[in-house]
Formats: sequence, structure tokens, C-alpha cells
Amino acid sequence: MIIKPRIKGFLCTTSHPVGCEKDVELQIAHVKSQQPIAFGPKRVLVIGASGGYGLATRISAAFGAGASTIGVFFERPAVKNRTASAGWYKSAAFTKLAEAEGLYARNLNGDAFSEEMKNATIELIKADLGQVDMVVYSVAAPARQMPDGELVRSTLKPIGEPFEGATIDINTSEIRSIELEPASVEEVNDTVKVMGGQDWELWIAALLDAGVLADGCITTNYTYLGSEVTWPIYYHGTIGKAKEDLDRAALALQTPMTSVNGHAYVAVMKGLMTQAASAIPGMSVYLSLLFKIMKARGTHEGCIEQTTRLFLTRLFTGDVNDLALDEKGRIRLDDWELTPEVQDEVKALWGSVSQENLHEISDFAGYQTAYLQMHGFGFDGVDYEADVDQVVDMPLVYGA
Repeated sequence: MIIKPRIKGFLCTTSHPVGCEKDVELQIAHVKSQQPIAFGPKRVLVIGASGGYGLATRISAAFGAGASTIGVFFERPAVKNRTASAGWYKSAAFTKLAEAEGLYARNLNGDAFSEEMKNATIELIKADLGQVDMVVYSVAAPARQMPDGELVRSTLKPIGEPFEGATIDINTSEIRSIELEPASVEEVNDTVKVMGGQDWELWIAALLDAGVLADGCITTNYTYLGSEVTWPIYYHGTIGKAKEDLDRAALALQTPMTSVNGHAYVAVMKGLMTQAASAIPGMSVYLSLLFKIMKARGTHEGCIEQTTRLFLTRLFTGDVNDLALDEKGRIRLDDWELTPEVQDEVKALWGSVSQENLHEISDFAGYQTAYLQMHGFGFDGVDYEADVDQVVDMPLVYGA
């Protein structure tokens, strides 16, 4: 079939298998262009491994450190005339390219919140790797089924006061005003249950109990704090409460991780295009400004640049002092985004973005391209008029 992007709101309902493979190839090429990660992990479990920071971490570990990797994700294969999800195509491409270089890569597809997935993952580790040196938790889900069967959903809302701001239509470039009412207490609590640190703790408890965490194992989770201009909807909103819970979980995990001489870290990453970011009201304006400013300074990074820098300059240098933890014990990879010079430029332009000057003072075109590429579209060298097979097989240890 000939596959074109079909976008509804902030969701793209199609993805391109050749473009998704191109995306993975380019990320691998970046990792290979950097120095090898000499002190990197050799057996890595990535929970939420099919896109964004999770996939980038898996690529950095495999192609930078030669690590064997296990990926857990929840993705959709192609059905009849419907394409697979982008995460399915990218995970299939990663697996093919990793195995072509003799790297171990195994995949489990299903609900990461479930006991069944945890048990299946533990059995795979025991059978194939024995133990893992690193566990990365990078799950961004809209809902979670709790152990008692209750389904809870996350929301993107302000807390306390209504939010008024602007967003940009990804298709038309139209700037629209948005208004959101404050979240209820229940909505705040549910968002923390879905996007906070509780399931990360449950995974680590299960892995420790099973004896599959190696001596010195590191576990990481990713967070974002953002700019002051986005705080009303982000850091001071429901998602911010979930991010605060990650800090709580990281602190709580320090004690159990000492049983394997391990550590738990939250890594604060920069603002960039991910599926989660594209859904947050107002972030399109901020990121479009940020992209232009950081590209002009030569400091703009995508997921793969961030995770590779995390490995090379923070986590695996051989010197614990290079972690450069902040006052809350977090690793900061948003350091270039939050320099006073960058943020002063953002603040100076923040209130002046209009339909007339959007493409002049921001990089909304770059934001659009990043969004399309997240789904396998917009890559040079890919023939998007070609008839391609939307069915791409991927070997799975668990799931379908």
C-alpha cells in the first residue's frame, strides 16, 4: 500500500515502515559516530523500549556499548489495510539491525503494568542473560490497569487555576487559543498512578526478588522539568505531580538497590518531540521557539543525542563525580536548554508569537518535521509514493 500521514488532532493514525527503519538507522549512525561507551552496561532491560527516550537508550546501549538488550513495549502490528504503530516498525528495525551485527535483542509486547509481563520478562532474563546490569523505565501511557482491575487514566490539566494559552495545529499551522479547567483531586491522583513512580518500584521489587539484578546494577527513569513559561500546564499541573512522584520513587529505591550495590537515578532531559510532548497543550509553541534558539546556538539535541550524552558524560565515565547530581539527586541533561541565555530568548519571544510571525521567530517547520519523522514520514531518501508492504514481522518472546 502507499502510506501517507493521517493526522487527527495530535495523533497520527498511520506510520511508514521504511521511514521508521530509516529513523532507527540514523540513530544508530549517530551512536557509531561517537566514541565507544567503554564503561557501558552489557545486559540492559528497557521497559518502554519502542520510541522516544526508551528506544534511544536501547540504541545507545546496544550500538555504543555492545549491550545485549531486552525491550518491553505495547505496540500494534499491521492488520489488513491498517499500518502497524510506529513503535512496532521501529522495534522490528532495531531487532533486525542489532542481530545483523551479532547483538542479542529480544522483545516482549504487552502491558508493562501487568504481573504477567513482569513474570515473562524475569523468565527471559533468567534463561538468556542470567542478570541485567541496567534497568531503564521509560513508559508513557495514557491509562493503567491497577492490580485490583481498576482502570485509571492520566490527564493533562492545570492544578488550582484554569489554564489559558495557545497551541498550534500540526496540520494547518493555525494558532488556536485553549482553555482548560483545573483538575480534580481524583484526576491528579490518577495521573500520579499512571505516570508516577509506583510501577517502576514494582518492577524493581520483582526483579530484585527474582535475583536478576547484577551487582552494581543501575536503574534510571526519565523526567522533564521544563521552562518557567510552561510550568502552569506542565510542572505545576497534573503531569508535574507525576514527575514529583518519580523523584520520590528514586529516593525510595535507593535502599532496596543497596542489596546489589546498585543505584536509582532520575535523569532530567531536555524539551523535544515525543508522543507525550505533542499531546501537552502549549508545548508546541514552546518547543518551536526552543528548537530555533538551540539550533542557532548549535546545542539542539534529539533523543539519541541526549541518551548517548547521558551514557558518555554522566552514567558510564568510570568516575562517579561525573554524575553531577542536583540538590534532589537527579542527573541533569536539560542543562543546555535551561541556560539563562536560551531561556531569556524564549521569554522575550513567548508573548509575541502570532500567526503572522510564527515561521519567522520560531522553528515550527522543524517541529512539524520532527512530528512526522516520529511516525516514519519526512525522511530524505525514502520514496513515499512507493507501494510498500505494511506487514512487518518481528520475533517476540511474549505477546503478539
